[in-house]
Amino acid sequence: MRAKKILMKEVKFTCKANPVDLNEIGKMSIEECKRRLAELSKGLSHPARVEIVRMLEDKPPEERCVCGDIVNALPLAQSSVSQHLKVLKETGWLQGEIDGPCVCYCTVEGIMEYYMTLIKKSLQGE
Repeated sequence: MRAKKILMKEVKFTCKANPVDLNEIGKMSIEECKRRLAELSKGLSHPARVEIVRMLEDKPPEERCVCGDIVNALPLAQSSVSQHLKVLKETGWLQGEIDGPCVCYCTVEGIMEYYMTLIKKSLQGE
């Protein structure tokens, strides 16, 4: 049993590479860009979700954030944080995986640049 505990402590959660493709924006129509921009913007439409994305963007790519760590960092109930994480995952900001009793999250690789590029294309109409 002791060996198992030591092994568990050595496990590091790392984000699987699942980057967004910036090149796909160039192939999108303006209307597609606006729809995708609106979907991603919905994910950031609550201050708690903005803070969650900020927290996760500040982490190095090799680190993940366990849901419990996010709960501890925010002045919200666990159920509220879980709901915000669900919205962020559904709208494309986060990826996560269940690892035993833990759910680990990270931002989708390149999502911030993708979002900013969508804003620029949608507002310029090009």
